[in-house]
Amino acid sequence: MTQTAFRHIRLVLALLLALLWVGLGSAAFAQSNFSNGATPEAAATEQPLDYKAWEKLADTADELISEPGSSEVRLETLRSEIADWRARFLAAQGTNSARLTTVRAQIDALGAAPTDGSAEAPDIAARRAALNEQLAVLQAPAIAAVEAYSRADGLIAEIDSLLRERQTEALLQLWPSPINPANWPVAVSALFNSAKALTEESLRNWQNQSKRDALLDTLPPILALLLFAAFTILRGRFLIEAFAVQLQDRGRSSARELWAFIASLGQVIVPTLGMVAFSTAIILSGMPGPLGEVVAAELVYIGLIIFVARWLGSCSFPAAASAPTHLRMRIGSRAKARRLSQALGIALALEVLRNALLPETELSEAANAVLAFPTILIASFFLFRLGKLLLKSANEDAPEDAPNTFASRIIGLLSRGIVVVAVVGPLLAAAGYVRAGQGIVFPAVASLGLVGLLFILQNLVGSIYAVIIRNDERGRDALVPVLIGFFLTFASTPFFALIWGARISDLTEVMTKLRDGFQIGATRISPTDFILLAVVFGFGFLATRLLQGALKTTVLPKTTLDQGGQNAIVAGVGYVGIFLAGLISINAAGLDLSGLAIVAGALSVGIGFGLQNIVSNFVAGIILLIERPISEGDWIEVNGVMGTVRGISVRSTRIQTFDRTDVIVPNSDFVSGMVTNWTRFNLSGRLIVKVGVAYGSDTRKVEKILQEIAEAQPLAVLNPPPTVVLVNFGADSLDFEIRVILRDVNFSLAVRSEINHEIARRFAEEGIEIPFGQRDIWIRNPEALEKMLAAKEPARAIGEPVALMEPAAETPKAKAPRKPK
Repeated sequence: MTQTAFRHIRLVLALLLALLWVGLGSAAFAQSNFSNGATPEAAATEQPLDYKAWEKLADTADELISEPGSSEVRLETLRSEIADWRARFLAAQGTNSARLTTVRAQIDALGAAPTDGSAEAPDIAARRAALNEQLAVLQAPAIAAVEAYSRADGLIAEIDSLLRERQTEALLQLWPSPINPANWPVAVSALFNSAKALTEESLRNWQNQSKRDALLDTLPPILALLLFAAFTILRGRFLIEAFAVQLQDRGRSSARELWAFIASLGQVIVPTLGMVAFSTAIILSGMPGPLGEVVAAELVYIGLIIFVARWLGSCSFPAAASAPTHLRMRIGSRAKARRLSQALGIALALEVLRNALLPETELSEAANAVLAFPTILIASFFLFRLGKLLLKSANEDAPEDAPNTFASRIIGLLSRGIVVVAVVGPLLAAAGYVRAGQGIVFPAVASLGLVGLLFILQNLVGSIYAVIIRNDERGRDALVPVLIGFFLTFASTPFFALIWGARISDLTEVMTKLRDGFQIGATRISPTDFILLAVVFGFGFLATRLLQGALKTTVLPKTTLDQGGQNAIVAGVGYVGIFLAGLISINAAGLDLSGLAIVAGALSVGIGFGLQNIVSNFVAGIILLIERPISEGDWIEVNGVMGTVRGISVRSTRIQTFDRTDVIVPNSDFVSGMVTNWTRFNLSGRLIVKVGVAYGSDTRKVEKILQEIAEAQPLAVLNPPPTVVLVNFGADSLDFEIRVILRDVNFSLAVRSEINHEIARRFAEEGIEIPFGQRDIWIRNPEALEKMLAAKEPARAIGEPVALMEPAAETPKAKAPRKPK
């Protein structure tokens, strides 16, 4: 492992281009997949594989792997070549696939060869032998490709394992302890020699007359570059930062936030251009030597690290109170966090400068350990301070009853993690495991910056979406920005892997495995197959919905089918269409699921027992759609629930009661239970109105009046005519019933009300009394009641509640008991 921390720092600089890289990389990756998937057989046919060259390369790889001191660079180069061969072998596995299918079909058409000892027809036997020979010849290229692919894949796995072992050994390598004073003189001497070399080569160039003359010739552009660098570095970034803060202070608006973010990018771009100008001016002067030119070139990366750290701090912990942020911190805590972020950037810049001035390969282990330890301590100190600040202040500005957000929980876990890293890293380095300390401290700083960048991009996506839909409040809390945030988090996974020591070849290997797919039995399944399956199924689903819409709005309304029949046909077309779309998409993707038939059968039994209620409701829903005992708009009664059917789905039926509440009834209740349908086949229905009259009324006269009232109703059916019956001699009245058939039972309440109004009016005109319930109360011992009331009379005077005496005041007049006969 060479200059691990330095490589991590350079990875941080690439994170700002992450989104663009993912977009372009995905497009290029998809394009390469489609192009590779479209012509593998043709490529393998047009360009036969040179297996001799492959065997030579494979033997070289075997020898290099077995050598203990083989170069890592050579291993990486060899691995890349083997990966190219592996891709060609994978493409060659499909050679002659179409012709093989035809030959196998021809052999199957001949039938099975006789196994009972009987002789086969000579012409059939000769044809079978010729086809089998042709099949063997056609299978040979694919079989050779499969064997070579297996060897190439194994060699790649061996190289990756060897490189990971060496990387682990280097990470756990024990160096002399940097806190041992005995090792300090070596480090001081190395630092002095490096500074001396840098100074001597510059003095040597200054003493060269020709180079001094060249410096005078290039002095005007050098001065111009230095002036530009001074302005952009010292003043430019502060002016841009002030402008961005001013935009944020004007109020919270998505458009203003978007412009403030764009303006804030100038805090990185403008001073970085100044650093480029400064570095160019130094190199253009011709005074620095080889080491000075390296340092001058690294100045650009050093400045970029500091500017990016400052930008991440200002965006993650904004100074404006109205600026968007996932942290609910007070203004003072945000200022501290910004200063700590910039300090971490300076610590990383010092590490880059140390790697440029003091390469590890040119120093002893003791010198490397002592010189690397200060930067580890500095970075760990500021990392610890930032972690403690985030733990303490992440929710200090939130309301007391406000729940913790997902971002707050993530920041809390991240803060605890970086505190642990800030403590463990220096301890490992002090014990001599300097590279292990570097391997956790500096990647932790880079990871912290990447997490901050993800939060910034999430806010940016929310602002962009709010500007697009022109609604600030709904745009920030919408689902689309959240989904894009999850995609960005997923896309950042390779960057986190690279930061923590993964090699580029590790990522390409993962992508290759995803592209090539994995083997299940005789079927190879790849992500492209699932994408094709999803696309074909999506088109099938869309076509099904379009057909359903056409049937529902254009075709079926012109038929004689009722609404329930039309809905049943539309639903049936939907089920059949989705089923066919699934079959076609599986066939188009080339997925052979025959090997999963036994497993699927066993699972179906278990699922059948576990989901029997759901399956029962599903089957009942299909039965309802076919038999159509009920349909949408029917007035039904089931399980004591009465209402109008508003929808029949696969699992349940929605009934809207007359008080406008929705009741969801499982479909199985309609098949296994009793259902009353008032309006399915005929809207007419019987209405019964009960009425009582006082004893002594003329029953024939009452019957005649009620008959006239019933026949006068506009919705009453006259065939059969309404009937009036005297049904009972009640305790208080003579009970009559009006029985009338209505043309539309849906208006039964209105008709009942109208009949009652007419009854009240006609009975008042004819002098017919409608009685009400009444009782006579006989008290057999009124003397005892009077004595009890007289005894309780003083209780009123001393403050007893009056309510206790109220019933006595309302006692009916007592009557003397009857004398017994």
